[in-house]
Amino acid sequence: MTDRDVFEYALLRVVPRVERGECFNAGVVVYCRARSFVAARTHLDEAKLAALDPAADVTGVRAALRAVEGVCLGGEAAGQASGDDAGRRFRWLIAPRSTVVQPGPVHTGLTGDPEAEVERLLDLLVR
Repeated sequence: MTDRDVFEYALLRVVPRVERGECFNAGVVVYCRARSFVAARTHLDEAKLAALDPAADVTGVRAALRAVEGVCLGGEAAGQASGDDAGRRFRWLIAPRSTVVQPGPVHTGLTGDPEAEVERLLDLLVR
């Protein structure tokens, strides 16, 4: 039997017009406390974005998604969160907010490879 740890994840949703509430998945954030692991992967479907809001700021949405990935990486890319541990960065990223890029609810699972889990969830739930 392989060594498996609990992990948490949340989808990143793009909500181009907050007042309408329409959204689509554009990324995933995965956190595994036992391994001090946090990572995000994103994929922006520009056709979906244009369908929901033809005037959407594609560059701004991409920047917001890249910022989430940067916070997960830590260091200078994390900005003010650079000194925070993986858990604090994850909790900050999943806090509800009313912006174009919003976190969804947190789900849990078991994994032996959190890095592979990020890619699996991105393929399954986003792409």
